[in-house]
Amino acid sequence: MEEIQVFVILGLSLLFFIWGKIRYDLVALSALILLAILGLVPYESAFLGFSHPAVITVAAILVVSKGLENSGIVNVIVALMEKVGKNLSLQIAAMSSAVALASGFMNNIGALAIFMPVAIQLARKHNYSPSIILMPIAFASLLGGLTTLIGTPPNIIVSAFRKQTGEVAFGMFDFTIIGAVVAISGVIFISTIGWRLIPTRRGSLSDEALFKIENYITEIILRENSTLENKPIKNIPADKELDVKVLGVVRNKVRIHAPSPYFILIPNDILILESNTDDLEEFINKYQVDLVGDEDFLEEIVDKNEIVNTEGIIQENSSLIGQTASSIHMRSRFDVNLLALSRGNRTIIKRIDHEVFRSGDVLLLQMRRDKISEIFKEMQCYPLAKRSIKIGQPRRTALALSLFVLSIIAVVLGWLPVAISFTLAAMGMVFSKILPLKNLYSSIDWPVIVLLGAMIPVGHAFESSGAANTVTRLILASAENLPTWTLLGLIMLTTMLLSALINNAATVVLMAPIALQIASTLEFSADPFLMAIAIGASSSFLTPIGHQSNTLVLGPGGYRFGDYWKPGLPLTLIVIVVSIPMILWVWPL
Repeated sequence: MEEIQVFVILGLSLLFFIWGKIRYDLVALSALILLAILGLVPYESAFLGFSHPAVITVAAILVVSKGLENSGIVNVIVALMEKVGKNLSLQIAAMSSAVALASGFMNNIGALAIFMPVAIQLARKHNYSPSIILMPIAFASLLGGLTTLIGTPPNIIVSAFRKQTGEVAFGMFDFTIIGAVVAISGVIFISTIGWRLIPTRRGSLSDEALFKIENYITEIILRENSTLENKPIKNIPADKELDVKVLGVVRNKVRIHAPSPYFILIPNDILILESNTDDLEEFINKYQVDLVGDEDFLEEIVDKNEIVNTEGIIQENSSLIGQTASSIHMRSRFDVNLLALSRGNRTIIKRIDHEVFRSGDVLLLQMRRDKISEIFKEMQCYPLAKRSIKIGQPRRTALALSLFVLSIIAVVLGWLPVAISFTLAAMGMVFSKILPLKNLYSSIDWPVIVLLGAMIPVGHAFESSGAANTVTRLILASAENLPTWTLLGLIMLTTMLLSALINNAATVVLMAPIALQIASTLEFSADPFLMAIAIGASSSFLTPIGHQSNTLVLGPGGYRFGDYWKPGLPLTLIVIVVSIPMILWVWPL
């Protein structure tokens, strides 16, 4: 009976994971609470997963990763990318290699977010679609994570499962030989053949779209006796018939950016509007205003160059998700104007104030130049504009690198467990002010932490109820007459397919007990099976929803859901073909 209950709850959880309407951390937490109520997880053990070393390690590494980003170390590599030649394959190879290298030692989402603006600018500079280069570097961030213990959460979780078998947990570089060979093979493929399989998409907010948006922006002046005279700006958006948005007001040659809805208009105010031609013509007639007509007035505006249009992409855990610009009062809350929204290969310009935001949406925002970094952090968006390359203060960079290297040495030499070592490094980043205290908790991907903390007891219930043993018997029965390497490949492929649909950390928690049961039944070492799980869980190349890296480039690349499997399927086969022999060589049965 317990086994059936676990299967039902896990089955429902998988459906909700795939459906995606409810965030994965809430699904995992709901599964945990339900199992606890049914008595399948003891009450006193329900939340022990949050104190698990794997959970602490993931949180600490996310903090350290953000500290490395702040120190300017990665920007040295970014600066070198500016000098890449004109050959497209060489550009993709260089960018992919750099992202893979960075992803081995820092959060792969963070590494990708740093290099994305560089890739987009590189594409625009050499006049090709960003879609050609963005998917390869997203895949490279996954491949790079295979190379070290801290490269990706699945490696950390797999290491914890190895410890459960009575063996020592996997070390920092136990993944490196296999991971490096797979990563190099993958980068060679995507930089020579893989990128040619990617459909050329327009890319969100391309130059053509930006030009179109500029055509929507017009300046009008209030004349005497206008119906808007002495009226607040909120009266304009209140007109549901017209799609007209006030971006700013110029009064006495001074521009007022994103004015309050209660700003009172007076004669000779110049309104900077976003509107299409038909609505603008009706607006002029209805409110008795005139087109400025003379663009020279812009040259006289004080601080006119301080207002810029810039692009950003909504992070997966952003508070904007599920909200609209209107519902969160975006203009007054963040002091920005939303000019356009791009989703996949579609750009939305008209009536976007009531468009519900989704993860991966690209926003074209108008804001003050000196507030770009601050606003994007507050909105939880990644900037897509080219960042200024700051190498960082040499002492700060050296200190960040020293803290990071010392934490690795402490783990490799066995002085400290990885959770303790990297927690100390994270504290060092904060105490040395490399990472501001206010950014300590915001640098942690809390939905992933909650997912892990909830899924670890769920995984234990999956194992203790006998459900994992049942799945193991089914797999062994179906592969009874197959050679062992085929069984290893089957486990890896199953893990890959599962991670293409649900979070890879959840995939590991579900698949690792099965791998351990299979190894125990066949009286083999658990190591090759756990390695197969680790590689399979981090090789999510088939869909845009399998990993945050894939989702992150969906909007900027203008991709469609079906674009990913075209280069992703051969890359998946290459990973299997390359990794299985390597696993059997490095970690024999």
